[in-house]
Amino acid sequence: MQVTIHAAKTNLSKLIDAALSGEEVVIAKGRKPVVKIIPIVQPSFKVGLLKGQVVGRGPDFFEPMDEGELASWEGAE
Repeated sequence: MQVTIHAAKTNLSKLIDAALSGEEVVIAKGRKPVVKIIPIVQPSFKVGLLKGQVVGRGPDFFEPMDEGELASWEGAE
């Protein structure tokens, strides 16, 4: 699909939806194509990616820190 800049300004959200559904959307200045609207590939996020790979016991966040750890968190040297 090719549209003029004026038509693109008027129908931008429809053109974005068309591009997201796989249609090629080109915006032209007069009859000369100048830009193409393409979707940005979104990275997928997988829950449990490291399941079974992380071993050992993690820190207990409910236990109080010792003085050295607390000083590190508070920025003391």
